[in-house]
Amino acid sequence: MSNLEPHPQEMLCGNEAEVGVAPSRVELLEPRDVPLGGPRAMNVRRTLPQRQRSLIGAWCFVDHYGPDEVSETGGMRVPPHPHTGLQTVSWLFTGEIEHRDSAGFHAFVRPGELNLMTAGRGICHSEVSTAESTVLHGAQLWVALPDHARFNDPGFDHYTPEPVVTDAYELRVFMGSLAGSVSPVALHSPLLGAELLLKPGQSAVFDVEESFEYGVLVDSGTVRFNGATATADQLAYLPTGHREIELTSETDEPVRLLLIGGEPMGEAIVMWWNFVGRDHDEVVEFRANWQAEIGAEPHQAATTATNQFGTVVGNTLEPLPAPTLPNARIRPRR
Repeated sequence: MSNLEPHPQEMLCGNEAEVGVAPSRVELLEPRDVPLGGPRAMNVRRTLPQRQRSLIGAWCFVDHYGPDEVSETGGMRVPPHPHTGLQTVSWLFTGEIEHRDSAGFHAFVRPGELNLMTAGRGICHSEVSTAESTVLHGAQLWVALPDHARFNDPGFDHYTPEPVVTDAYELRVFMGSLAGSVSPVALHSPLLGAELLLKPGQSAVFDVEESFEYGVLVDSGTVRFNGATATADQLAYLPTGHREIELTSETDEPVRLLLIGGEPMGEAIVMWWNFVGRDHDEVVEFRANWQAEIGAEPHQAATTATNQFGTVVGNTLEPLPAPTLPNARIRPRR
């Protein structure tokens, strides 16, 4: 999914755990609404990044959307747009989205199935809800690639996790491992990604990695997370230093949530629009390459590499031009 904001926030992201977060405190992050463009804009609720928190492990971006009636919003129609230095994680609760990219991958995002696109040195892709989708509901997340992997070739993985079912919950681990379930998807840094369905009034207790920090994105219901209560659309953050997490449904309806986690990245990253880099100059170069490739602007530096992003195979939509860069150099925000 693209960040379609006309004036995207510029961020240099680090690990805020280094600047004084108490080791036992759960922090609640509120979403902000972001329209995906068009006269009947489909809104998403963005909980990461924020000024007070930009990373959870290597997770650097969390958008949550729906349930939206496609007849009212027009559905998802995101034209080709570029990415660098990250992986996009698509996870649906309801609906179907068609994915096409410049590496030649063509896939459908469906509920309970992971679609993982690795941008590496550069890729572009489109996302369009299918005609069969009447309701769209899901999440799009990004993972920042560490320095040793961020210029790898682009790629794509698809995985359908087998659910772990107990009397209290149903768990689908799509990245990393939890409760004996291990995803085969190759990771570039220690990570966890899972969907949890909690039955009304039930609890789930998991042994976890003490070196990980964790986030709980609540899709529906109210959940008690290590002593703090989080409601629908909030993202609850737990710092490192915990060997166990406990999640308890506090409603008469089932609770659905996404659990993400990972070791603090240990690297500062610059995020602007759909690019992840390491400094302002890299972002300027990525933007210039994209604009030149789609014919939106002449190339300003003849020495800069061209064809970084390629062309989406089988696409019929016009590519999305990049927003204007900020007047000042991208500065740190923590």
